Amino acid sequence: MAFKHTVFAAGIGALAATGADRWLRSFARGCGLILMLHHVRPQRPREFAPNQVLEITPDFLEFALVELLHEGFELIPLDAVPERLQSGSANRPFAVLTFDDGYRDNVEHAWPVLRRHNAPWTVFVATDFLDGNGRLWWLELEDAISRLDKVSLSVGGACIPLPARTLLEKQHAFEVFHQKLRAAPEHELESATAALAALAGIDPRRLVREICLGWDEVQDLAREPDVCIGAHSISHPVLAKCGRLTAMREIAESKAHLERRLGKPVRHLAYPFEDPGAVGAREFDLARQAGYLTAVTTRPGHLFREHSSHLHELPRVSLNGLFQSEMAFRSLLSGVPFWIWNRRRVVTR
Repeated sequence: MAFKHTVFAAGIGALAATGADRWLRSFARGCGLILMLHHVRPQRPREFAPNQVLEITPDFLEFALVELLHEGFELIPLDAVPERLQSGSANRPFAVLTFDDGYRDNVEHAWPVLRRHNAPWTVFVATDFLDGNGRLWWLELEDAISRLDKVSLSVGGACIPLPARTLLEKQHAFEVFHQKLRAAPEHELESATAALAALAGIDPRRLVREICLGWDEVQDLAREPDVCIGAHSISHPVLAKCGRLTAMREIAESKAHLERRLGKPVRHLAYPFEDPGAVGAREFDLARQAGYLTAVTTRPGHLFREHSSHLHELPRVSLNGLFQSEMAFRSLLSGVPFWIWNRRRVVTR
């Protein structure tokens, strides 16, 4: 488990043991929250699963929805968030469900659970993934390391060879390579993972077509009254690493392309990737200029009335696949972990 996840787990345990997540929640819980999910599918037993953070089971999703309703949250569509933020915390707290990347298991495994609870949901799709030409490089990396006994990566002008025979070696190789790739320019990231995928016999296009929804499926989803389609850029890059024109194209043209193909407005954007360095003030301004009603980040936190003036940098609460427990989820609903993490700041930039 990565260091930050170890720290998070320890913090959740401490909050639960002291009861702080209960007696501090009146200060920490906002007027609502946006939940962020990726994969929803039955648990698959495997030792090497570095991307497990991105998946939860249908049973855990069921628990989360039941718990939200038990705690008095109202499940609302993303379209309703600006008005609810304007009205402040006097209303019943709300929760919004969002799914990033457009994985096929969202329809197969998540939607039946959502239907049972009349829960509206938003799926954010990258248009390259819909075309079947995108690059799920973090999954390519996992698959390649799982297949090979030694791996090497050429990035930043250097070749990094690492052993990958044992589980610990594979985990170390993934952490090192993932960090290096995230910091590299997009063209280096793509070429390096393509070379590693080819060595391992992985077809990146086949991978994205098997895992992600296609245009026909998303067009069908867009006709459903409980489903909202949002943009997730064109190619799912780290936007902060892109030049201004490229970032503008990723944000604005993904919206325009989706609107042409779906025949309806696309009002919401999710910025790719999870760390604060992946997106900033420039991207927030570009999303506003492109005409989005809201744009959501992966920065952790509840929503407060103050966010009504920051609709293009909304925080979300991740349902992390490493913490599928009642204790962890109840702590997240309290808002206390984010209140502490954000040093009691409501809006973080």
